[in-house]
Amino acid sequence: MENPTQKYFPDLLGTMTKYFILVASLIFALGGARHASAQDNYEIQVYSADTVPPKTTMVEIHSNFTIDGQKTVVNGVLPSNHAEHETLEITQGWTSWFETGFYVFSSIQPDGGWQWVGDHIRPRIAVPESWHWPVGLSVSQEIGYQRRAFAEDSWDYELRPIIDKKIGPWYLDFNPAFDRSLHGLNVGKGWEFSPNVKVSFDFTKKIAGGLEYYGALGPVSNFDPISQQSQQIFPTIDLNLSPDWEFNFGVGVDVTNSSDHLIVKCIVGRRFSWGRGRKASEPQK
Repeated sequence: MENPTQKYFPDLLGTMTKYFILVASLIFALGGARHASAQDNYEIQVYSADTVPPKTTMVEIHSNFTIDGQKTVVNGVLPSNHAEHETLEITQGWTSWFETGFYVFSSIQPDGGWQWVGDHIRPRIAVPESWHWPVGLSVSQEIGYQRRAFAEDSWDYELRPIIDKKIGPWYLDFNPAFDRSLHGLNVGKGWEFSPNVKVSFDFTKKIAGGLEYYGALGPVSNFDPISQQSQQIFPTIDLNLSPDWEFNFGVGVDVTNSSDHLIVKCIVGRRFSWGRGRKASEPQK
């Protein structure tokens, strides 16, 4: 029997190397740290390790409303209080271990109308399920631009390892993300650590509830004081009404001293298959 590791590993390793070389070149060319600001709440999600199957497109709408947030302009960034952040995410699966995501960020300000904020691209590689590893494992890289009025840094980069595991009705997910500013106020701060964690429990086959944690702890070499960190807790509900649909809803409270104290988030997603007669929910052969 053919060893799946021998079949996939050379291509996977080669792709990983190419992406790391590309991103490293961009970093050295542009410089360095991302600082979490009040307008960063566009994609509030702990990512699972699996990728979108080939010949399948995932379309998601992220809707995040800040009930209690930053109320004044700080460092040139518009207030987030009562702002609605709408993000269109489109992810295309290419192989059993590679996908590419694209984001369009927008913001509806209380007194400024609906405005385009920026775009990001996110290639991701994963360990194929055929390897039968004890945990799910993938690595995501995200790079993109956002308008200066909505972020302290106009260009930034994120490296996000993703590790998850399903144990009976329990689901455990850890995203130890590392962020770096490429252009903006925080270029000189170095890598920053933003851990994300999800723990959920399947109450039924269609309903799961849990907690999601989002942290922004500051530079890796020297974490910010707790009073300057952002640590948000979101009680969430996930509905598994169909393999082709995704629904996630949560209300988050910042337990430290962030300017965004209370946020409501909702993610609605739909998978579309472009294969011949195969539904997006069907496994690959």
